[in-house]
This record gives sequence, C-alpha cells and structure tokens, in this order.
Amino acid sequence: MSKLMIALFVSAGLGIAGGAAAQTYAPRSDSTPMSKDSYTMAKKNADAQYKMDRDACSSQSGNAKDICLAQAKGKDNVAKADAEAAYENTPKARESARVALTQANYDVAVEKCDDLAGNPKDVCVKEAKAGLVKGKADAKVDRVATDTRHDAATKQADARNEANADKRDADYKVAAEKCDALAGPAKDSCVSNAKAQYGKS
Repeated sequence: MSKLMIALFVSAGLGIAGGAAAQTYAPRSDSTPMSKDSYTMAKKNADAQYKMDRDACSSQSGNAKDICLAQAKGKDNVAKADAEAAYENTPKARESARVALTQANYDVAVEKCDDLAGNPKDVCVKEAKAGLVKGKADAKVDRVATDTRHDAATKQADARNEANADKRDADYKVAAEKCDALAGPAKDSCVSNAKAQYGKS
C-alpha cells in the first residue's frame, strides 16, 4: 500500500467531522499484501504524523484541545491499523482496521458531546455509542462473510480434488482391465504404463 493510499484512508476515515456519523471504511482494492518494509515505514510515518498533530493541539485549550488530541490519536490508530490490515491481508486484520476507525470516530464524537449539557449531551453520547456498536457489528459481519466465502471455496476445491482422484482411479481400472487381454512382457509393460499414466505406485 502506498503512502498516498494510507493518507487517503486516514483523511477519508478521520474527517471525523460530524458527531457520531458513521464513516465508510475503504478496504484495499487488491489482495497483494503490503511488504514488511512498507509496513514498517507506514508505522513510522504514522508516529511522525501523530507527533505533529499532537503538537498542533497545544495551541488550543479546554474541550477544543481534548477534541484535537482525540482526533490526533484516532488518526494515528487508524493509520497503524490500516497498515497492519494491508500487511497481514486477512479478514480479521481488516475487521480490526474497521473497528479502529469506528473507535476513533466514537472517541472524537464523545469529546464533542462535552460541549453540550443536559439531555442534548446524553443524546449525543448515546448516538456516539450507537455508532460504535453499529460499526463494530458491521465489521464483524463482513469478516464472517469473507471467512464463509473462503471456507466455501476451500470445500469446493477439496471436492474437486476428490472427484478428480475418483476419475483417475476409474480410468486406471479401465486401463488395467485392457492389459488383461495381453500376456507376458507386453502385459507387464501395459500395466506399468497404466500405473505411470494414472499416478499409481
């Protein structure tokens, strides 16, 4: 995954602008895992970006600073989770990246709720929590669906291999039966050829 893709994930996922609004996770468009070097570089870049973002929050105060810090930390967590998902390239790692994004959105949304009071604040927190629960649930459903598709493909491949083995056995029996019409060295040669052709020892 290029630095640009990571940056796009982060900017798309952590525009964390509005309350508990759900963000859409953008999974990798290919199935090529990220290299170890790219993964290491992505984590270093995330650390450097986090330090800059955190330092930028120091000019703010009160809840605005808390929101800023939550955004910086969430952005860091999402960048690292996206890098890990790209490196591991597994349904579980992609689920974890989606959960990291959902958690980051939740953490920022809850900080923003602190600007409110009374029932509006309570509603804001409940909405943020609902977004967190929904995001985690959706990530799990997608991971389970991917696992199920993988399991189905594996079972189909196993069935195909078993069928091919059965067909070879049947063809071998036919070839061996034809050899019975021969005698002596001709029969031995016929049987040997049949065994070689159909993978019999």
